[in-house]
Amino acid sequence: MLTDIQIAQACKKEMIFDIADKIDIPHEDLELYGNYKAKVDYRLLKKLKDKKDGKLILVTAINPTPAGEGKTTTTVGLADGLRKIGKRSVVALREPSLGPVFGVKGGAAGGGYAQVVPMEDINLHFTGDFHAIGAANNLLAAMLDNHIQQGNALRIDPRRITWKRAVDMNDRQLRNIIDGLGGRTNGTPREDGFDITVASEVMAVLCLASDITDLKERLSRIVVAYTYDNEPVTAGQLKAQGAMTALLKDALKPNLVQTLEGTPAFVHGGPFANIAHGCNSITATKLALKLGDYAVTEAGFGADLGAEKFLDIKCRMAGFKPDAVVIVATVRALKHHGGAKKDELASEDLEALERGLPNLLQHVDNITNVYKLPCVVAINAFPTDTKAELDLIENRCRQLGVNVALSEVWAKGGQGGIALAEEVVKLCETKNDFTFAYETDLTIKEKLDAIAKKIYHAQGVDLIGNAPKQLKQLEKLGFGDLPICMAKTQYSFSDDPDKLGAPKDFRISVRNLKVSAGAGFIVALTGEIMTMPGLPKVPAAEKIDVDENGLITGLF
Repeated sequence: MLTDIQIAQACKKEMIFDIADKIDIPHEDLELYGNYKAKVDYRLLKKLKDKKDGKLILVTAINPTPAGEGKTTTTVGLADGLRKIGKRSVVALREPSLGPVFGVKGGAAGGGYAQVVPMEDINLHFTGDFHAIGAANNLLAAMLDNHIQQGNALRIDPRRITWKRAVDMNDRQLRNIIDGLGGRTNGTPREDGFDITVASEVMAVLCLASDITDLKERLSRIVVAYTYDNEPVTAGQLKAQGAMTALLKDALKPNLVQTLEGTPAFVHGGPFANIAHGCNSITATKLALKLGDYAVTEAGFGADLGAEKFLDIKCRMAGFKPDAVVIVATVRALKHHGGAKKDELASEDLEALERGLPNLLQHVDNITNVYKLPCVVAINAFPTDTKAELDLIENRCRQLGVNVALSEVWAKGGQGGIALAEEVVKLCETKNDFTFAYETDLTIKEKLDAIAKKIYHAQGVDLIGNAPKQLKQLEKLGFGDLPICMAKTQYSFSDDPDKLGAPKDFRISVRNLKVSAGAGFIVALTGEIMTMPGLPKVPAAEKIDVDENGLITGLF
């Protein structure tokens, strides 16, 4: 059996000009990065402003196992499947972070015969977007510390600096550090730390900005610290936004690549969904909607995280209205939620599967009854799945009136996505009454409770530690009307990763509230979630290598 990277390397890719021609992108709006990658000028959207948008399809999932359950694979395979039945589809994905690539997952460009290529480039440096974001983040950090060193005219309290440095790597050693050591000329000693680049507010700003002017304005609003008088200090006050924008001007342009079957794909931006808002850029999604009759996009992790933020944050800001939602589930993940041990997931276990099904059904209920959107369950088939297990999921879904389709895109590519594509096309023709889980004019606490109760099915939210004081300050400073970006474990509806399935009678603990004024939301840290992950006991990096001809192996 071929590995994902072997399948990707064996693929005969089309020239990027030919991919652009499929969706009528003028060649003058392309900036080539070799033969198979290109940046697309975001100003193309102005030329297309009078063109009708296509249908917007969101692909989300149940709460995953640590290995992930094929949401990106399903997204890619669905786009290919739509093309197989004669539909003009475009896929819009996030860029992978080096953290998961070298950590647990080993790659995030799809899998099997449903991938975006060039897979190695996309998973590694790609077009340099993440490097630009990290550089802009760290320039702001450097200018902040330099301002203090050069006299501190803004009276910044070094104990109340909220801006961290960033690196796109899982590195727990950098979570909490002391810097500025070595005497007066080397800075002011203080506690500091690093976030992974995908958790940086600069990443969120880039993904939510509509153009370069909006990008600069959002960057200027970033709150980096507080003064001795408890007033917020922004990047604009440090006069950093112009230089930051200069670093990001090319990163703002979406990247065009292709699937294994030649479907055009925008891969742009990459905030995590457990510690950020988990969606690709608004610009890439808008281009996909203008250039395709069906725009297929995904949001990170389970629907309680990525989909909630896609719907309550991204759609609210961009004015999107999804036409259909796909919820990806796997037999092995549902058995995991039903209590099956990791080394038993490949064996048939109908009882564990039955116990795990409430996790899927709760996600379906949220999409259909909270957000009022039509959805279909995509059962992402694995070779170890038995007919009895697949039939059980399908029958239980149909008993509850839930649309369901078997997705075999990992093994068969677009051909294995035809059944799902046909189901999605039917759903897109139905009208929906899309609504948000909460309105922004509620108080911060009311919005936190709305997400916890409606989406997680918790009893409510407890503010602990500094959170009560932070809440009062944020509302006093005028940030109370912003949407909420929950930072929570992806493995459970709760903030405890060990509470699998569909837990009841629990509460969510919010220990920190921080404004991301540039992005336009408030981040709520729950449980023990961290904005800088660590590597696992056996990192995926140990399996990655390159031979004397430059051929990479071990990415999967």
